[in-house]
Amino acid sequence: MERLDKILQRHPSPSPAAAEDSSSPSPVELNDAHLPTTSSSEQEWLCPICGGTGYLRQDVPVDHPNFGKLVECQCRRAEHEAKRLSNLRALSNLEVLVRFTFDKFVPDGYGLTEERRRNLRMAYETAVEFGHQPKGWLILLGGYGCGKTHLAAAIANYVISQGKTALFVVVPDLLDHLRATYSPHSAVGYDQRFEEIRTASLLILDDLGAHSSTQWAQEKLFQLFNYRYNAQLPTVVTSNHELEEIDVRIRSRLIDPDLSQIVKILAPDFRQSGVAQGVSELSSLRLHADQTFDTFDMREHELDREKAENLKRAITFARSFAANPKDWIAFFGTYGCGKTHLAAAIANERSMQGEPALFVVVPDLLDHLRATFNPNSLTPYDKRFDEVRKTPLLVLDDLGTESATPWAEEKLYQLFNYRYNARLATVITMAKDVDLKPRLKSLLLDVGRCTPFEILAPSYRGLPARNLSKNRRGGRKSNNY
Repeated sequence: MERLDKILQRHPSPSPAAAEDSSSPSPVELNDAHLPTTSSSEQEWLCPICGGTGYLRQDVPVDHPNFGKLVECQCRRAEHEAKRLSNLRALSNLEVLVRFTFDKFVPDGYGLTEERRRNLRMAYETAVEFGHQPKGWLILLGGYGCGKTHLAAAIANYVISQGKTALFVVVPDLLDHLRATYSPHSAVGYDQRFEEIRTASLLILDDLGAHSSTQWAQEKLFQLFNYRYNAQLPTVVTSNHELEEIDVRIRSRLIDPDLSQIVKILAPDFRQSGVAQGVSELSSLRLHADQTFDTFDMREHELDREKAENLKRAITFARSFAANPKDWIAFFGTYGCGKTHLAAAIANERSMQGEPALFVVVPDLLDHLRATFNPNSLTPYDKRFDEVRKTPLLVLDDLGTESATPWAEEKLYQLFNYRYNARLATVITMAKDVDLKPRLKSLLLDVGRCTPFEILAPSYRGLPARNLSKNRRGGRKSNNY
């Protein structure tokens, strides 16, 4: 066997100078040789940490559980975060709501009473404060068109303008986005989509309660609210429903005083014409504009003492109710005795004070509700029914003259039952001998909520012709219907 020293003599090692002149690649060049070939411009964008591979191997001892495992480089995490934010922006669809900013909100409203103006300004200032420092939960409640969605979108737009992230999504759309992930063609899995939503740094949920209340929908929403509740993540919720109507599990999170600010906006729908005067397209109050307390005929020269005193008490009672509407008042008596005039006078008095009042004849109300089922109707049934049952003052004229179909009975009971439980001011007129269904009668007979008043005067329209002529010569109006 040949000796090692002789072998080395035949292959002398290079001198240091020769090594420096060698064209052999340096260790860095050898590492680069293993990377994909890129142009000089592309190489400028390679991550200096991972060299563009996107992954790193942790420098840990052999016995460490992460030994040999690859972890994402921070450049890859930044890429994933950018993609996640892009997905959130696509979900938010805030491009169509870009006009909703704090600058374009009118905090004093238009033609509002002082109480409603103060309420709207308070809601505006609360939203601005939340936008500057999102913390806890902000719950905005109110009717359609009161401004709650504008304020919620303004919060999102302001936060995004500060370089931060916010997810704005309408609740029914949110559930649709989750359902869409079950499609085999979906580019995003359910787990990823749900994680993006529930962990959003600021989540704004518009129109809670407008979704179909399926068991699946309620379960998903509870999981979402429960996660953000436990993690104390900033959240804004808007709804035109009362808190009592929301699923009890979700409601228990919304009403936590240590986490939530609940603001109920009292302003009416600014998108409706005449809303400043509290006028609804449902209301027929304009047809009774001349029926005020001042134009009510006391009929002093034609009634006996008992009936005249009864009519005086009726107008005094109606004036008192108009000054402070609370619970229910039911006028009943013969047709033409003046009960409709008094009911309209109450509504006109409130309207002149800038408060909303809805006056509607019961058969007409049911026709309005039926009309929403027409495919060409511009107003959905839910919105129309909500408008009626939640109005601060509702005057229902001629109860009992409607067609007594099962559907009509059901709708009227739902309406009365809601206003009974909510103790919303309601005026009802009906004939003395009207035959009400037991469920409705039980609500009207509760003297703790409803004050019945029987007008004893006979029909004004049944007066003899000579008395009518006398009243006309005296300049009195003969419209106590």
